[in-house]
Amino acid sequence: MKKSFPLHVPGKEDPKVVEAIKLELTKYVKRERRKKLPEGVDFWDFQCKVGSDIGTATAMPLTDVPKSVEDVALTKAAEVYVEIMASPGHRVKKPFPATYQRRQS
Repeated sequence: MKKSFPLHVPGKEDPKVVEAIKLELTKYVKRERRKKLPEGVDFWDFQCKVGSDIGTATAMPLTDVPKSVEDVALTKAAEVYVEIMASPGHRVKKPFPATYQRRQS
């Protein structure tokens, strides 16, 4: 999803518009996570960017997107640009800790 959302809609309060944007983003992520995973993929990973326009959008983790949308709204920008791209993710196994050695008494 690459989309610019207007932050000021005639007839609606600005905080309600921001909440509607965050709700639409949440719905999109849920819809993408329901898609069938390709062979050999463990989960869907998301690359996200948020900014007042395409040129100022910065990369961030998915969990920081709602807060960033609010931050852009506080700067009195006319719109917010959000980019969320799903990609296949692979889990990395953690190495086992060193084995415990008993003391000889």
